[in-house]
Amino acid sequence: MAIRTETNQLDIFQLLQPLNPKSIQKKFTFVDLFAGIGGVRIPLEQLGGTCLGYSEVDKNAIQVYQQNFIKNKESDKIDLGDIQAVGKLPFTVDLMVGGVPCQPWSIAGKLKGLEDSRGKLWLDVFRLVKVNQPKAFIFENVKGLLEPRNRSSLEYIFKNFTESGYIVKYQVLNSYDFGLPQDRDRIFIVGIQDKLENCWGFTFPKPLNHKVKLYDVISGLEPYELKKAKFPPEVLYSTGKVPPSRGRFQKPDELNDFFTFADIRDGHSTIHSWDLIPTTPREKLICQTLLKNRRKKIYGSKDGNPLTFEQLQGLLPDLKVSELNQLIDKGVLKNKENKGYKFANSKISSGINGVCKIYLPHGDAVGTLTATGVRDYVATVPFKCQNPIAYKQDFIKNIYSPRNYKPLTAQDYAKLQGFPDNFQLFSNENKAKYQFGNAVSVPVVYHLAKEVLPFI
Repeated sequence: MAIRTETNQLDIFQLLQPLNPKSIQKKFTFVDLFAGIGGVRIPLEQLGGTCLGYSEVDKNAIQVYQQNFIKNKESDKIDLGDIQAVGKLPFTVDLMVGGVPCQPWSIAGKLKGLEDSRGKLWLDVFRLVKVNQPKAFIFENVKGLLEPRNRSSLEYIFKNFTESGYIVKYQVLNSYDFGLPQDRDRIFIVGIQDKLENCWGFTFPKPLNHKVKLYDVISGLEPYELKKAKFPPEVLYSTGKVPPSRGRFQKPDELNDFFTFADIRDGHSTIHSWDLIPTTPREKLICQTLLKNRRKKIYGSKDGNPLTFEQLQGLLPDLKVSELNQLIDKGVLKNKENKGYKFANSKISSGINGVCKIYLPHGDAVGTLTATGVRDYVATVPFKCQNPIAYKQDFIKNIYSPRNYKPLTAQDYAKLQGFPDNFQLFSNENKAKYQFGNAVSVPVVYHLAKEVLPFI
C-alpha cells in the first residue's frame, strides 16, 4: 500500500506556516490562560508574539507544555500557576487568550453553566481582564454556550467584558474552514479596548478556499481520486425525502463518506448488528420492524421504547415468541424484566463491537475530537463503491470483515488539530488523545489572531 509522501504533507502544512518574519509589522505580547498543551501559543508565536505568562493546573498538560515551550529555568518564571490565584500582573500585556473550560456548556458535560465550578472560572477571567486591561482578548468555548438555555450566561459574559471597557464580538468558527479535516465548531469571543482606534472595525476571518481530505492528514493512507455519483432522494432514503438531521458533511444527493455502527438508527451507511452476523431475511425483517416503530409516540414518550410481544405481533401478525428468542440468543435483542423487546446495542456512543464510525480515506472530515475519546476508525484502503444497493455489503466485505481499518492515534489527533510534526506528545497514548481533544485547532487561532493584531 502506498504511503502518503512528505510532499503531500508539506502541501497541507504550508497553509499553517508563519508569516514571513519580515512581513510582521509589529511584535506583541500575550498571556496564555487555561494553556493546556499550548494550542494557542503555537500560532501566536508564529505571528511574532512573546508569551509573558501562562496558567494551567493539569499536571500532565503542564508537562507537555513545558517540554515544548520552556527551554530554560529562567523562562519557568512565566508560570503563573492557578488562575484563581493570579491577580495584577507585573507587566502590561497586549493580548490575553485562553480556552476556558467548556464542560459546563457541553452536551458531554452536565450542562450546569456558571453553576459549575469550572463555569465559575469565567469570574476569574473577568477579574483578570478588568485588572490588567490587555489591549485585546480571545477566548474560546464550545458552541453549546450559544444554545437558548445558556443565553443568560452568554449575556452575563458580554456584560462583564463591556463594562470593563471592551467592544465584544463573537462567532462560531469551524476547523474544517481553516484547512483541517475535522468538523469542529467552537465559539470565539473577541474583545478590543473601546478606546483603541477603529476598535469597531474588527471582523472574523473568512473560510479558506483550501480543502483537504482525511488521506492528506492521517498517516498511512493512500491518496486517490473518486468521482462521486449523484442520486435522487428516493434512491438514497427509505422515506424518499432528505432527512432534516443530516449534517454538513452528509451531502443530500451523495453516499456518505463514513459508516455508522448502530442498531437504533438507520440510513444508507448505517451498519446494524444483524448485518454483521448470520441472520435470515425473516430475522432482518423483525429487526427493521422494531427499528422503524420504536420511536413512535404510540408506544411511549421516550426516544426509543421497548415493544411488547403483543405490540410487535400487531405489526407482524404471524410473529412467534421463538423468533424473538432466537434474536436474543444471537445478542441482537433483549427483553429486560419482560417489559418489552429492545436492541441489545442501545447506545449510539457504544457502537457495535467497540466501533462507532469508520471514515473513508477520501472523506472531508472526522467528527469533533473530544477529551472523552471517540470509538472512531478510518479505513486504510480505498473504497470506491458508488452503488447504493451494494454500498453496505461491499463495505463489510472489503473494509470491515478483513479489518482494513485502524483507530485514530494520538499523532492523528495532533495532525487533525493542526499541531506541527515536531510537537512532543505526552507519553501515554490515551492521555495524549485526551489533551488534543481538549485543545484548540491551531490554524483557526492563527487566522483569527491575524485579524485581531492590526487593532493592538
